Amino acid sequence: MEENVDPDLLEKLKKLQSKYSAMGQDISSYLDGLLYSDYTTYWDYIHLDTLLSLQTPKTQFRDEKIFIIYHQITELYFNLILWEIDQIASTETLTESFFVERVKRINRYFQQLTDSFSIMISGMERDQFLKFRMSLLPASGFQSAQYRLIEICCTDMINLVNDAERESMAEYSDLDQQLDKLYWRSGATELATGKRTLTLKQFEEKYMPKFKATGIQYRNKNLRKIYLKEFPQSNSVIECLRELDTYSNVRWPLAHLKASGQYLKKNPRDIKATGGTNWQQYLPPRFQKIIFFPELWNRQEKEEWGKAAFTGSI
Repeated sequence: MEENVDPDLLEKLKKLQSKYSAMGQDISSYLDGLLYSDYTTYWDYIHLDTLLSLQTPKTQFRDEKIFIIYHQITELYFNLILWEIDQIASTETLTESFFVERVKRINRYFQQLTDSFSIMISGMERDQFLKFRMSLLPASGFQSAQYRLIEICCTDMINLVNDAERESMAEYSDLDQQLDKLYWRSGATELATGKRTLTLKQFEEKYMPKFKATGIQYRNKNLRKIYLKEFPQSNSVIECLRELDTYSNVRWPLAHLKASGQYLKKNPRDIKATGGTNWQQYLPPRFQKIIFFPELWNRQEKEEWGKAAFTGSI
């Protein structure tokens, strides 16, 4: 009988039998399961029906669906970025080529995110946005936990502390102290009083334990630590990390700033963001000076962080 079987197929069956025998499993049972199972369809594989059911607008304004889907796509890209970082951090024998390729993937995701902001900037009617946004209170894009996790997984917590207080803290100072001074925690305060908004309170209550746990987990294996330990002299690593810094901490927030300005800028005063976030002071990178890999930038570049790109065509 074996004479009529494709030798390659027979070899694969022998390998499968060896694999499942090592686990104490009967390959015949698994082959029966394969025989009885239905073919996989595209719509089932990506759960298309479920995916298309996840948009639940709060109003009747049609452009709200654009707003929802855009932010869902953004979160999926963030999830891919975290997936790539996890691959780097969890690889036991890490090579330079593997590190560079994964960071390049991350940069492509950020490039797509940055370029896609034209959908937000030009893809909705301003009047519709200013109306349906009021039904979203106090929700805000500020509450994207995945973006905060990306920051924590990319660099040391000290580099995410408010710029004015960063120098007074040691790199390995108390983690709780660093978490308390994270730059974005001052971004959801009321403009007049400086009090924490409900947006910030909700966000902190739900995610601060996770941020702390991730900070502990990645304290010695974030991308900066891996670079310094494994590839400090690699030009290819330095190049892709500088690009990551630029996309994540300059181009992406500037694109977000431009979108906010498109809808919230109004003479003689600015319109508040949905969560009451202080977006005028929070989004411009030249104010925050968040840099994941500070050793890769010279003094002048740090001093002018975000300024040159601010006048660009993003």
